[in-house]
Amino acid sequence: MVTPSGTDCRYYYQDFHRGRGVQECRLLKDAEDSLPWEERVCAICPVPAILRANGCSHMHLHARLVRRWPGRRKMVVTAHCSQQQTAVKDPYVGCGHCHPTAAAVLIPSKEEDR
Repeated sequence: MVTPSGTDCRYYYQDFHRGRGVQECRLLKDAEDSLPWEERVCAICPVPAILRANGCSHMHLHARLVRRWPGRRKMVVTAHCSQQQTAVKDPYVGCGHCHPTAAAVLIPSKEEDR
């Protein structure tokens, strides 16, 4: 569904049918220790970019909204691979086990760093 900031996100939900006024982020809905969601959060959220970059069905995202400065908020996103049962370091790339050819192209090897 298209968010208020204009990007497509599977976790955003809205329903304005017959006078309803429901707008929510279903990723933040179940998050513990998170600030409440507002429309303006979608403009700073990295989740739509992560979903565009990595479409792995085994990667599950977890997010929470935290306060950085007075009036400023930041979306903290972590990922977990359900197939490998590991934390994902870079959600844009993935765990490296599910799609090894993509990880080989996107993550430089140690020999190339020298």
